[in-house]
Amino acid sequence: MTIASRIAAFLALVAWTVTATAQSAPALIRNVRGYTLAGSVLVSFDAMAFGDGKVLRTGAAGELEQAYPTARVIDGRGRTLLPGLIDSHGHVLALGYESVQVRLADTATLRDAQRAVRTYARANAQLPWVLGAGWNQERWRLGRFPTATELDAAVADRPVALYRVDGHALWLNSAALRAVAVTRETADPPGGRIERNPDGSPSGVLVDGAMGLAEKLMPPPSGAQRAAALTAALSHLSSVGVTGVADAGASAADVALYRQFADRGALSVRLYVMIRGVGDDFRALSKAGPLIGYAQDHLTVRAVKLFADGALGSRGAAMIEPYSDAPEQRGLLFSTPSDLQRQVETALAAGYQVNVHAIGDAANRETLDAFEAAYLTAGGRALRNRVEHAQVVAPGDIARFRSLDLIASMQPTHATSDMNMAEQRIGAERLKGAYAWRTFLEQGTVLAFGSDFPVESDNPFFGLHAAINRTDLAGLPTGGWHREQALTRTEAFRAFTIDAAYAQHQESALGTLEPGKWADFILIDHDLFTMPAQDIWKVRVEQTWLGGRRVY
Repeated sequence: MTIASRIAAFLALVAWTVTATAQSAPALIRNVRGYTLAGSVLVSFDAMAFGDGKVLRTGAAGELEQAYPTARVIDGRGRTLLPGLIDSHGHVLALGYESVQVRLADTATLRDAQRAVRTYARANAQLPWVLGAGWNQERWRLGRFPTATELDAAVADRPVALYRVDGHALWLNSAALRAVAVTRETADPPGGRIERNPDGSPSGVLVDGAMGLAEKLMPPPSGAQRAAALTAALSHLSSVGVTGVADAGASAADVALYRQFADRGALSVRLYVMIRGVGDDFRALSKAGPLIGYAQDHLTVRAVKLFADGALGSRGAAMIEPYSDAPEQRGLLFSTPSDLQRQVETALAAGYQVNVHAIGDAANRETLDAFEAAYLTAGGRALRNRVEHAQVVAPGDIARFRSLDLIASMQPTHATSDMNMAEQRIGAERLKGAYAWRTFLEQGTVLAFGSDFPVESDNPFFGLHAAINRTDLAGLPTGGWHREQALTRTEAFRAFTIDAAYAQHQESALGTLEPGKWADFILIDHDLFTMPAQDIWKVRVEQTWLGGRRVY
């Protein structure tokens, strides 16, 4: 060990010791409107004592002051105190890359996007490729995918590659198409589609499995860029009250980065990691078995993320019947039924929870079939396996979630983002099994809510708003879109707290503010349970605490 590394290790130990000593003395936060769940009951309190990073007790301020007379007192100034919110499906590094790449999520038109790309390229002339994400042709009301020629109008002198908002399509300029050698003769790969001009030449968009044709040649981010992206993502998540995230699809390199941050106490959000696929990274990471509760529950790696299909917006979601607005398309299944079953079996046999991305009704059915068959050969029913998105499910298949003990990991803002095109894509009849939160809940299926950031905003109050109101932020449509599937405030709150923790095998440590659990909590500027429902998205987080330590 070098002298420099010895000094660094010593300073880290000193910092840890100081933090541990500071947290050993109990603290008492009072003058709050506190809420937590006890079972299915919403409990209120006006003070909370915590010490050594964990909740000691909640209740009346006078009683707690008598019980902890030496506690450091924190004035909550009448704000609302809630358990930290857990996002059950996000993409942590992708969120962070928004701070260093082109960000198109806020563009309202194709022209806006072209302007943003041009501005970024001029400011980053040293980059060999221009990379970014967030475009959405539906929001632009384009009625089609954008083209390479339209991207050339922004940047033509070097390759440009931009992911669609859902991450399931990649928009390239002509220089990028040339760089990756995608031509008229290039065949559509399995599970993918090359969008083409009438003459068969590539038009500039690669869907799902076809993205790999370009990704293998796109420059990867540097180590410094990856660390900067993680730092930015963690900071932003804390600012919106997220204290835990299920990271939906990580590589071995990602996990190594997370461990580095955890080892130096820099993970200000608890990460529950799904390994992407059962390939080389899974084989390497699973040699020692699942990583559970690392660094005082800051990092857990005990799940696998598999993919059954693509996304609805790019018509990659696999449908049983053709798309209503594109009768020649049924979407894209990423694997054969037997191959998906094999992947599920591989992960279950190694003791990992299996979480399958399934959006279309055909993909959901294939996923349900894979779990049913895999349970017979590999076991693993008790691993709290999940279907990620469960977005469009044939009504007759919904009951199978319950019989197969599957958790529905869903994202409320997908409904309010998709409502402008969902019926056009799949028709009114199939909508009966789409975004069906209440149907799942009433049959006893556990709902774990998230956002799928950066596909959607990482602000969980946008998700709570969508779940409760079924409207966009402007309150449209009046009365809510398919209001019969809306949830109560307590039901939606539960899906972002204790049931999200349950979906991560962490309900004994997270999700409520009960004695013995980690003191992960937030202070917000409005009372979530009494404020006008239509204003829930306006809630602002004023403080975020993780393990009894303020991180925002």
